[in-house]
Amino acid sequence: MLNGSSFLALKETTAEEQSLEAYRQSGVQYPKFFKMDLLSRTAFLCAEWLGPYPEEYKLHTATLISTLSGCISVDHKFDQSRKSLASPALFVYTLPNIMLGEICIRHGFKGEQQCSIEAALNPALLQFQVADLFAHRGTRACLCGHAEATDQGIEVQLAWVTPGAESLGAIPFSAQNLKQIFTTH
Repeated sequence: MLNGSSFLALKETTAEEQSLEAYRQSGVQYPKFFKMDLLSRTAFLCAEWLGPYPEEYKLHTATLISTLSGCISVDHKFDQSRKSLASPALFVYTLPNIMLGEICIRHGFKGEQQCSIEAALNPALLQFQVADLFAHRGTRACLCGHAEATDQGIEVQLAWVTPGAESLGAIPFSAQNLKQIFTTH
């Protein structure tokens, strides 16, 4: 779903295959995509679909995304690789905040970044953090939400918040509105 409408339909396959199929269907051209782990791929694609992002915000765009499992599957693969020769390509993705780096590099975001471990989207905490960033840290826009991508499935909930009463497009940014947006779509 994007802005309340279905825009992408994937066959029932593995989460890994779904991320690759979503990339192919999206028309995005980013060769580094194939090197990313599943969490980074899915957060990256969702951030792509929310754009384009206004140029005037990029220097002061914060990125706040939580996750529960983070990069646990990559951690296991990296641990296995250490038995023969540790893989530098896997090592890069053993920190869940790398998904933020991939998004920020792609879009030129230079603001605050935070990756936290949360069981699910926490609208009240997110509202507090975003309001603080706007009020005290010079943030002009924020990409925020929750991303979970494991072999068992993918669920990403992202929102683009802009200045002036911190809004989600035409909807005022609040914990209640954020919760409603993500539970009704």
